[in-house]
Amino acid sequence: MKKYILFLILSFLNSNIFADDNIFGYWLTSGSIVKIENCNNQVCGKIVTVFVEDGVDPESILDDNNKDKSLRKRTIIGIDLLSEFEIKNKDQKTFKGGRIYDPRSGNSYKSNLYLNDNGILKVEGCLAFMCDGEEWQPLIVKFNEDGTKEAILKNSPQSN
Repeated sequence: MKKYILFLILSFLNSNIFADDNIFGYWLTSGSIVKIENCNNQVCGKIVTVFVEDGVDPESILDDNNKDKSLRKRTIIGIDLLSEFEIKNKDQKTFKGGRIYDPRSGNSYKSNLYLNDNGILKVEGCLAFMCDGEEWQPLIVKFNEDGTKEAILKNSPQSN
């Protein structure tokens, strides 16, 4: 029994160490929280919440700038922003040649993702040969017993 408990503790520690060194998990963007996952050996990044004014339901924010008119009535929550990023190995820190969807403009751009040594994810969108982007901060999301969620920055004093 003691060996089994030790194995579980070591497995938990290993999974947490590995989780800090890869792209997968929750990220704070300039206007949302995105969850990045492995979707059939491709990176996918789904919006889990958007930041709105008090009293506005995040689910009411629609993809109304989408170039595809049939998608304009869908909510922003759940949209997969990232596509065509191949996962080559578990230690991968750079992903090039994929695409990122920008719901603000309704456009999709060539994109690159760089996981920096400090744990920050640099997300670039490229038009022709010009690339620009933003840095996404890693989050720890806690699920409460009442079904609510709390998010704190991984590198904040509160996360320790």
